[in-house]
Amino acid sequence: MYSLNKAQIIGNVTRDPEVKETSNGKKVAQVGIATNYSWKDKEGAKQEKVEFHNVVFWGSLAEICEKYVKKGSKIYVEGRLETRSWEDNGIKKYKTEIVGEEMILLSSKDSASEAPKKPAAAEDAPW
Repeated sequence: MYSLNKAQIIGNVTRDPEVKETSNGKKVAQVGIATNYSWKDKEGAKQEKVEFHNVVFWGSLAEICEKYVKKGSKIYVEGRLETRSWEDNGIKKYKTEIVGEEMILLSSKDSASEAPKKPAAAEDAPW
């Protein structure tokens, strides 16, 4: 039997990326992305729902985020879902994130001429 863990989203970045460096020198970027879903209800009125996603990029993708991605940017992300857990004051907490494995910058206001045009891939991810 096979299994599949894949996430694909296109959305707007909700805050500037938070980029950190691990103790072994690898960059990691955390990005918030909002996606919208709209439909018409029974009365024909337009309804809309916004979902917020936490995305993590490693290595070269984190460096691209740091250089080109800003709040308001529209990007395509492909990756996998991963849930991590930790304890906070004796209470176990969980957070599910998208680990970005590919990214396409769909808009880049000030650096459009410098931004990579081809999809970026996570060839140097830590796993």
